[in-house]
Amino acid sequence: MKWREKLLHWAFEIGIWFKGIDGVLELIGGVLLLCTAPDTVNHFIVDLTERELRQDPGDFICNTLRHAGDHFSDKTRFWGSAYLLSHGAIKVFLATGIILGKLWAYPTAMIIIGGFILFQSGRLTVHFSWPLLAATVIDIVIVLLVWREYHRDKRRRHHRSH
Repeated sequence: MKWREKLLHWAFEIGIWFKGIDGVLELIGGVLLLCTAPDTVNHFIVDLTERELRQDPGDFICNTLRHAGDHFSDKTRFWGSAYLLSHGAIKVFLATGIILGKLWAYPTAMIIIGGFILFQSGRLTVHFSWPLLAATVIDIVIVLLVWREYHRDKRRRHHRSH
């Protein structure tokens, strides 16, 4: 394998493990969010941001977190946890399939991550966010790497069978 191919394969493997670990963290976050009362979340945010806001009352991130905490309700808790749980389960399922070398997992991952990319792109046009842009770019790179590995794996399996 040439160094360029090794580098791309290495990036693919890291990307898939990253997606799988991210999925596990989303599952944990979804469960924690589901089990935590809105007042507890708001109190945590206040405690987390209090020191920084004393030093810099105009801190954008802390003020944004406080604003989100003030508007956090049972409804947002439910939808937030449902999003995290479903998104996390899908990521873990697809990453596991790819890590185990299941050929069906490659196109399935490309389609589902492609759907996430479309959704995220729509969100970006409505409300721009640097973290969401970064996540979208990473997802695009991962889809391209999955596509490359899928075709590479299919060729390798075809050569073995002949």
